[in-house]
Amino acid sequence: MRRFVVGRTKSLVNRYQRSRVLSSTPLLLDSPSSMAAPPSSSHPSPPVTLETINPKVLKCEYAVRGVIVTLAERLQHELQANPGSHPFDEILYCNIGNPQSLCQQPITFFREVLALCDHPAILDRSETQGLFSADAIERAWQILDQIPGRATGAYSHSQGIKGLRDTIAAGIEARDDFPADPNDIFLTDGASPAVHMMMQLLIRSEQDGILCPIPQYPLYSASIALHGGTLVPYYLDEATGWGLEISELKEQLEAAKSKGITVRALVVINPGNPTGQVLSEDNQREIVEFCKKEGLVLLADEVYQENVYVPDKKFHSFKKISRSMGYGGDDISLVSFQSVSKGYYGECGKRGGYMEVTGFSADIREQIYKVASVNLCSNISGQILASLVMNPPKVGDESYESYAAEKDGILSSLAKRAKTLEEAFNHLEGVTCNKAEGAMYLFPRIHLPQKAIKAAEATNTAPDAFYAHRLLHATGIVVVPGSGFGQVLGTWHFRCTILPQEDKIPAIVSRLMDFHKGFMDEFRD
Repeated sequence: MRRFVVGRTKSLVNRYQRSRVLSSTPLLLDSPSSMAAPPSSSHPSPPVTLETINPKVLKCEYAVRGVIVTLAERLQHELQANPGSHPFDEILYCNIGNPQSLCQQPITFFREVLALCDHPAILDRSETQGLFSADAIERAWQILDQIPGRATGAYSHSQGIKGLRDTIAAGIEARDDFPADPNDIFLTDGASPAVHMMMQLLIRSEQDGILCPIPQYPLYSASIALHGGTLVPYYLDEATGWGLEISELKEQLEAAKSKGITVRALVVINPGNPTGQVLSEDNQREIVEFCKKEGLVLLADEVYQENVYVPDKKFHSFKKISRSMGYGGDDISLVSFQSVSKGYYGECGKRGGYMEVTGFSADIREQIYKVASVNLCSNISGQILASLVMNPPKVGDESYESYAAEKDGILSSLAKRAKTLEEAFNHLEGVTCNKAEGAMYLFPRIHLPQKAIKAAEATNTAPDAFYAHRLLHATGIVVVPGSGFGQVLGTWHFRCTILPQEDKIPAIVSRLMDFHKGFMDEFRD
């Protein structure tokens, strides 16, 4: 059976046992000496050590901001302090879906509305009419009227501002052609907190499992570890463009059951991260049917729904698919995640997102609301952005033409970058790369020489991490080893974003090709 290859930290609690040495001299309770304070140690133990922290934290790993990124930041500081100290003049971050850090410009309409909401005093000034579009001013007034006190610095309802949830529900309804209820919407600080909330709800112990794709976005393995559950892997088929086979789901579900694990949910990432595939409608229907039959919660990560680059594929939400199959809100438990960090908007730092929760009983909904209430509410700027993403300017609005040009320009450029990098990877010796149908990443497979694998083992490093380290030191290009996402045993990959600006792509391709040729020549068997 295939194994899930992701670094695991053994519990240090089991490895280290603290012992207490008791004095063999009996205490004389009436004697003055018995009342004296014990001698103080010249080197007292720190109150927090690796042996005394929560072992779940030790098990948690997040490769996207892992060791290689830390090294890249160090090299960047060295370049700033001492230009020319490395064989490259800049670090090219291809490790994380963070568009604006790589100079993608925010959508003008969204930022105009945010600025006006954050400083409403300027709405009544005459000069504002010349600086901001009329529809941005009107939208800001509409949003402020929905916020208690018209203050973006105030707390909101724990699910998010009701008027903004109304707007998001209307946007979902327009997207799917099926009704959406604003009471099903929970606004969150990006999609990640929503995922954590669902893991908190579903995981009771290590005997509870969550089916996750391999390769997977490490948020899932990290959150499952933090909440004390078990990741049950199902392997995407690289040979068929990272296909999701129902037979694989069934096999892994039965294997988990045989180990006494109760599988609670299935995670599906569509479009895929790190793999970039877009699921077909037929495949989605099979997945819905599987979850319905097996009584699993379907956790649909749909944060890349705007990022589809091939004409023969289209995004369909799992809610739309399930409703089109005749399943109502009570027939299947479904949680859909959306974020303002991805798409064409790339507003990662604003931390906006939501989850749409359907198919849960009223008493469970109360518990979800309670968990949301512990954090009081998500930030208001993120809530506003989530409403703008789901209700952008329409035809006839003053901002529509500029908005549409910005959106189309970003998405068409991403498609070009994906194609250029995909072709470059496939021209490298021993490298194969599936097409990036969507999302923001490519996940090429590297067939490393045995000499390179042995060199990696000699440094106690995974072979793909060894490759990524060498690539960074030689070129300044930062990628994430595939071992941080999981992969079939004996295969090696890395994830590379398509986000560097178009004028940077030729330099990335050139540096990568030169490095790879030298690497293969050095380690050729």
